[in-house]
Amino acid sequence: MTDKTALVTGGARGLARGIALDLAAQGWSVAICYRTSKQEAETTCHDVEQAGGKALAVQADISDPAVSTALVKQVETELGGIDALVNGAGPYHRVPLLEETSEGWRSMFDNNLHPVFDLAQAVAPGMKERGWGRILSFAMANADRVQANPFVAAHFIAKMGILVLTRSLARVLTPHGITVNAISPGFIDTQSAPDEELQTMLERIPAGRLGEVEDAVAAARFLLSDDAAYVSGANIVVSGGWGL
Repeated sequence: MTDKTALVTGGARGLARGIALDLAAQGWSVAICYRTSKQEAETTCHDVEQAGGKALAVQADISDPAVSTALVKQVETELGGIDALVNGAGPYHRVPLLEETSEGWRSMFDNNLHPVFDLAQAVAPGMKERGWGRILSFAMANADRVQANPFVAAHFIAKMGILVLTRSLARVLTPHGITVNAISPGFIDTQSAPDEELQTMLERIPAGRLGEVEDAVAAARFLLSDDAAYVSGANIVVSGGWGL
């Protein structure tokens, strides 16, 4: 058991929810933030408490830097200092590049990349003071390659940016006992993507199956633990070999 606290963005659903529940099972207090998924957030909080942790759900649009700062202050006030930040929010849309709108393009950066910086900047002082911290973000398999991706271009570029930001944060925060890492999932069955899209990818996945939420949770469990104290600036690809 532990007295640590985690802030998990996007924790109402998908991989982030799985990580929130896993932390709760280890005794962590868990705050999740959501933008529109109120019912799912309340369900996750209930499940966190059932798993053994304290829970807090906060509605927050973290594309606004001021909201991110206020979110961190609220969590610190209600649950205590934030020991782990899990950047699980990451909406995307699929649209041909030359049909993308200016608003749609910018939203991919405002909702995927910029909050990682804003939230890291907000939680870092407390982590530095305590001499311990974990920051974990989600990129995507193949994000470490500079390649064409004309149907999800803005999302892909934002995820590439997360990897650069992860390594940059690691350089400045690791001396203070704070590790900063990324997980790059491939095709994970989180019930959010169309079944037909996932099924068409099966023949391209060397592992012969879609990923499960637990596959990503297991990687996160390691990176958030004391066992990973010497791992910082890393990117763990969880794709069953897809994209190699």
